[in-house]
Amino acid sequence: MPSHPLDNAIHSALTGAQAHLARRRGNALRYPADMSPFMALPARPDVTDWADAAALAGEGATVTLGDPGVEPPDGWEVLRRIPLLQFTGEGIAAAADEKAVLLGRDDVPEMLALAEATKPGPFLPRTIEMGAYLGIRHEGRLVAMAGERMHIAGWREISAVCTDPQRRGKGLGTRLLLAVAAGIKERGETPFLHVLASNTSAIGLYESLGFRLRLRTALLVLAP
Repeated sequence: MPSHPLDNAIHSALTGAQAHLARRRGNALRYPADMSPFMALPARPDVTDWADAAALAGEGATVTLGDPGVEPPDGWEVLRRIPLLQFTGEGIAAAADEKAVLLGRDDVPEMLALAEATKPGPFLPRTIEMGAYLGIRHEGRLVAMAGERMHIAGWREISAVCTDPQRRGKGLGTRLLLAVAAGIKERGETPFLHVLASNTSAIGLYESLGFRLRLRTALLVLAP
């Protein structure tokens, strides 16, 4: 079994602080399809767990699974394996930002458009229900955002950090990342995040802000 809740973060979230969001069949869990593509299995899943995951996914579906530590059995096709690094922010200098505004349901169309333009990772119509999202506007238009995704007791994941290409280079994403982190720390929790192992510029930024590498992991994009 994992020695730390972040070792199998999706599973920890869906069996803990975000259990109310979980769709479940046996030991297989997932977020609603319009909220997140993430599915989870227990560490070292058995044949029954994989069968439950296939039933939960549905025929013809594609799911994104946290690395189960074993190869999927026959009947599954691995479409992509995405190497990730997991960072934690115990010692970062989090700070609120006076320009950051709390985003809500009315802002979702703009958030979806910004995510589509910048590709920060999965952002769907109900992703905003996973946590607090902050944004910065310029002349009334949303130009940067960041927010909370997975919630595990004592931990909150920072995600969807993105900036309109026309407004990059002004530090807006960093300001929002630190503002989201400040909100997490105010609640007595610790921020963490995931980044593509190939994204060296983001990795350098996170390290310069005081995030520390905790885990090398992966996501599997699968089709049953």
